[in-house]
Amino acid sequence: MDVRVRSVIDFLQTPVAQIVLTVTMLFILLVVGYYVVRKFRDQSKEDQLSANDLLTNFREMHDEGDISDAEFRVIKSVLGDQLRQELKDAGGDS
Repeated sequence: MDVRVRSVIDFLQTPVAQIVLTVTMLFILLVVGYYVVRKFRDQSKEDQLSANDLLTNFREMHDEGDISDAEFRVIKSVLGDQLRQELKDAGGDS
Protein backbone atom coordinates (compact mmCIF):
# COMPACT_ATOMS: atom_id res chain seq x y z
CA MET A 1 0.00 0.00 0.00
CA ASP A 2 1.15 3.53 -0.72
CA VAL A 3 2.65 5.37 2.26
CA ARG A 4 0.21 8.29 1.91
CA VAL A 5 -2.81 6.03 1.82
CA ARG A 6 -1.56 4.14 4.86
CA SER A 7 -0.98 7.37 6.80
CA VAL A 8 -4.51 8.59 5.96
CA ILE A 9 -5.97 5.29 7.12
CA ASP A 10 -3.94 5.47 10.32
CA PHE A 11 -5.15 9.04 10.91
CA LEU A 12 -8.79 8.11 10.33
CA GLN A 13 -8.50 5.37 12.94
CA THR A 14 -7.52 7.82 15.68
CA PRO A 15 -10.22 8.69 18.23
CA VAL A 16 -10.08 12.40 17.42
CA ALA A 17 -10.66 11.81 13.70
CA GLN A 18 -13.50 9.40 14.42
CA ILE A 19 -15.19 11.91 16.72
CA VAL A 20 -14.86 14.68 14.13
CA LEU A 21 -16.26 12.44 11.39
CA THR A 22 -19.14 11.27 13.59
CA VAL A 23 -20.08 14.81 14.60
CA THR A 24 -19.87 15.94 10.97
CA MET A 25 -22.13 13.10 9.82
CA LEU A 26 -24.65 13.86 12.59
CA PHE A 27 -24.66 17.52 11.61
CA ILE A 28 -25.29 16.64 7.97
CA LEU A 29 -28.13 14.30 8.94
CA LEU A 30 -29.68 16.99 11.15
CA VAL A 31 -29.55 19.56 8.36
CA VAL A 32 -31.11 17.15 5.86
CA GLY A 33 -33.78 16.18 8.40
CA TYR A 34 -34.56 19.82 9.11
CA TYR A 35 -35.15 20.56 5.43
CA VAL A 36 -37.29 17.44 4.96
CA VAL A 37 -39.48 18.28 7.96
CA ARG A 38 -39.74 21.91 6.87
CA LYS A 39 -40.85 20.88 3.38
CA PHE A 40 -43.58 18.59 4.72
CA ARG A 41 -44.78 21.18 7.23
CA ASP A 42 -45.08 23.80 4.51
CA GLN A 43 -47.09 21.37 2.38
CA SER A 44 -49.38 20.43 5.26
CA LYS A 45 -50.14 24.09 5.99
CA GLU A 46 -51.19 24.58 2.37
CA ASP A 47 -53.40 21.48 2.53
CA GLN A 48 -55.43 22.69 5.53
CA LEU A 49 -58.97 23.72 4.76
CA SER A 50 -60.40 26.93 6.16
CA ALA A 51 -63.21 26.80 8.70
CA ASN A 52 -65.58 28.01 5.98
CA ASP A 53 -64.58 25.14 3.65
CA LEU A 54 -64.93 22.62 6.46
CA LEU A 55 -68.35 23.98 7.41
CA THR A 56 -69.46 23.68 3.77
CA ASN A 57 -68.28 20.06 3.67
CA PHE A 58 -70.04 19.20 6.93
CA ARG A 59 -73.21 20.95 5.74
CA GLU A 60 -73.19 18.73 2.64
CA MET A 61 -72.67 15.66 4.84
CA HIS A 62 -75.61 16.76 7.01
CA ASP A 63 -77.81 17.33 3.96
CA GLU A 64 -76.95 13.84 2.69
CA GLY A 65 -77.77 12.32 6.10
CA ASP A 66 -74.21 11.23 6.90
CA ILE A 67 -74.25 13.12 10.22
CA SER A 68 -77.11 13.85 12.60
CA ASP A 69 -78.59 17.23 13.51
CA ALA A 70 -76.90 17.10 16.93
CA GLU A 71 -73.51 16.31 15.40
CA PHE A 72 -73.89 19.11 12.88
CA ARG A 73 -74.82 21.61 15.62
CA VAL A 74 -71.70 20.70 17.60
CA ILE A 75 -69.50 20.96 14.50
CA LYS A 76 -71.12 24.24 13.52
CA SER A 77 -70.50 25.77 16.95
CA VAL A 78 -66.83 24.72 16.97
CA LEU A 79 -66.21 25.80 13.38
CA GLY A 80 -68.18 29.00 13.98
CA ASP A 81 -65.66 29.99 16.65
CA GLN A 82 -62.79 29.20 14.27
CA LEU A 83 -64.50 31.09 11.44
CA ARG A 84 -64.91 34.17 13.62
CA GLN A 85 -61.22 33.94 14.55
CA GLU A 86 -60.21 33.62 10.88
CA LEU A 87 -62.34 36.64 9.96
CA LYS A 88 -60.86 38.59 12.87
CA ASP A 89 -57.32 37.65 11.77
CA ALA A 90 -58.07 38.54 8.14
CA GLY A 91 -59.55 41.88 9.20
CA GLY A 92 -56.45 42.67 11.26
CA ASP A 93 -54.15 42.02 8.29
CA SER A 94 -55.67 44.71 6.05
